[in-house]
Amino acid sequence: MKILVIGGTGTIGKKIVEHFSKNNEVLIAGRRSKEYKVDIGDTKSIKSLFKKTGKLDAIICAAGEAKWAPFKDLSEADFHIGLRSKLMGQVNVVRIGRKYLRRKGSITLTTGILADDPVYQTASAAMVNGGIHSFVQAVALELKKKIRVNVVSSGVVMDAYAKYETYFPGHPPIAMDRMVMGYVRSVNGRGTGEVIRIYS
Repeated sequence: MKILVIGGTGTIGKKIVEHFSKNNEVLIAGRRSKEYKVDIGDTKSIKSLFKKTGKLDAIICAAGEAKWAPFKDLSEADFHIGLRSKLMGQVNVVRIGRKYLRRKGSITLTTGILADDPVYQTASAAMVNGGIHSFVQAVALELKKKIRVNVVSSGVVMDAYAKYETYFPGHPPIAMDRMVMGYVRSVNGRGTGEVIRIYS
């Protein structure tokens, strides 16, 4: 398969690329990518990316950002960071990217445990993750005969645990190999409209 991984140089993206590269052609896109540069918060950038990639069998998006801060300190502009990047950025990956997928292809988005189990200072990030879950379930109803759309929602992965441990007291870190299996299920399985939760 020809698979595009957006955010392929990040903590999660690198492991996804490492796994799928064993038996597939993998294109790595991101803000720091030389060949496939993209900012998913910019619709023009997404369109330019897909013009370069051509037809694909699968798209995986492990990119997007949101502001973490106490609710009392979050401005409207702070909320718009997550809305523009992680939420609408991934929505636009589906909206634009579906036109470049071969029939029966798949798109896999990425969220996290905050959608179901938010912690302190994550009002914006939790809101965005929950919105993506609802979007995937709804859009799959309209696209299911042509392409599949799922989302992988993981707990804090092992490779990022040291950075986020204080935010997630008592949350068990998720092994990287286990996290990758969520993407394998989405890309190689038959399901659509699924929120693939990997929380323990």
